Amino acid sequence: MKSKLVLSLGIILLFLIGDQALKLWIKTTMVIGESIYITDWFQLYFIENEGMAFGLTWGGTYGKLFLSLFRIFAVMAIGLFLAQLIRKKDSSIGLIISMSLIIAGAIGNILDSAFYGMIFSESNTRAIATFMPEGGGYATFLHGHVVDMLYFPLYNQNLPEWIPFLGGSHVHFFRPIFNIADAAISLGVLSIILFHRHFFNELDDERPIETAKVAESNSHLVTS
Repeated sequence: MKSKLVLSLGIILLFLIGDQALKLWIKTTMVIGESIYITDWFQLYFIENEGMAFGLTWGGTYGKLFLSLFRIFAVMAIGLFLAQLIRKKDSSIGLIISMSLIIAGAIGNILDSAFYGMIFSESNTRAIATFMPEGGGYATFLHGHVVDMLYFPLYNQNLPEWIPFLGGSHVHFFRPIFNIADAAISLGVLSIILFHRHFFNELDDERPIETAKVAESNSHLVTS
């Protein structure tokens, strides 16, 4: 159990520190829309979003608040589930790693939403944000913007003319800009879908047995 707990906490801390360190560096050194060329297929491109992962938005101010609260409750629920996994002797290490990645990513984006609006001035296309500005931050608790910067324009040009129907049309792949927290969540979810679906099938198989045991116990109490 101890080794599983250390593994889980290590993954969570590793991704959280990496995520927040990169976000803080981007936030305090770049203006919105500024990019740093790494390779033809990878750039650091600074944007902020008010909503979901990969730059998606939803619901304005109230949607932002709902999303932040939902993330907090989701982390609590997943954390309880992860604690149960760690206590189980036969639990899968791979599933523990996947759940730890999801929690790390969720907490990483929660920190942006919860605190960045309070501790930074607003980033824009003309000025770099200031840490702990005299007049206060640009937003209240849970209304901060999420910092995104990882951009992979793997293909951003016109298709060859000889391709039927689509020849000559412009294709931009991969367009979304995201962060380390988004990547951690995506890796965790993808790992569960590909390698750990059987675990949840086993849980579904166990529930009828547990229900039957409870019903049998209750019947003995009634007849005794």
